[in-house]
Amino acid sequence: MRILITGGAGFFGLHQAHKLAAQGHQVALLDIAPFFREEYPSGVTFHTGDVRDVRLLYQLFDGVDAVVHAAAALPLWKPQEIISVNVEGTRMVMEAARQRRIARVVYISSTAVYGVPEKHPIEEHDPRVGVGPYGHSKIKAEEICERYRSMGQYITIIRPKTFIGTARLGVFQILFDWVHNGNRIPVIGSGNNRYQLLEVEDLTDAVLLALTNPSNAANDTFNVGAQRFGTVKQDVQALCDYAGNGARVLPTPAGPVKSALWLFNELRLSPLYPWVYATADKDSFVSTLKIERALGWQPRYSNAEALIRSYQWYLEHVHEVEGSSGITHRVAWDQGILRVFRRILA
Repeated sequence: MRILITGGAGFFGLHQAHKLAAQGHQVALLDIAPFFREEYPSGVTFHTGDVRDVRLLYQLFDGVDAVVHAAAALPLWKPQEIISVNVEGTRMVMEAARQRRIARVVYISSTAVYGVPEKHPIEEHDPRVGVGPYGHSKIKAEEICERYRSMGQYITIIRPKTFIGTARLGVFQILFDWVHNGNRIPVIGSGNNRYQLLEVEDLTDAVLLALTNPSNAANDTFNVGAQRFGTVKQDVQALCDYAGNGARVLPTPAGPVKSALWLFNELRLSPLYPWVYATADKDSFVSTLKIERALGWQPRYSNAEALIRSYQWYLEHVHEVEGSSGITHRVAWDQGILRVFRRILA
């Protein structure tokens, strides 16, 4: 198959390109960000451009069999940019795919569409009540996908839990930095809540199944997340134990810590945006029975295993990471005032 990935320069795009190329597919990538071409498999083609450029989409989609739409503005971006990229960009991708009669489209959504529900596990039919511009933009983008699906377009919507793996930085680089330094690792609240993660290789497997399933079973919406996960305290402590340098979990009072993080965020002193800290002490896990039954998907990695795999890569590249800063998942985030607390908790 000839498959184009939007957001191909991102963390997910890198891994999905490797997965598809290894299966013999022809892969093309589109992104506004620069590509580090040496990281990609041979034979991949690169295109620089914006998913809101409909003329470019018509051009690139000509002759393509399938599109994986992963381009997105992340929560650290400005609200108007989040809406523009995530909603209008998705609308243009779906229209171009319809005009070019592309057989399949996979849209990478997010479990952020569920907000902070009380009911667990979360199922695909549960209410969508996103928090903040990012969560609301993902809901609107899903509604666009559903509208095009009702017009006959074959569209898989995948809602992944927070996914990590080799080359994942962003907010997880902060965790890895603190663990690497042997710090006490503060968790918001007692840490006894269950917060499901996802290894990116398990996500790319789900996308591959959606693209290649011979039936109509993939023309639907699916949650994906790890099957094996403990409490936040257990999973983070497993990472600390692996580090073996004295790093350990430190429970904190949720209310005061959240208030402080809100203030730091408002003053632009911390990279932790509300979705990160507002849900950190809550249960957050989805049911994956639907995709298991429909497509035969089975995740391989637990939360702890995914964290450790990501940390192993971080250790191998820590000197490259130091000094870098940005707002995507592939670069370190400026810790701001959190550095002060890292020194206090050493």
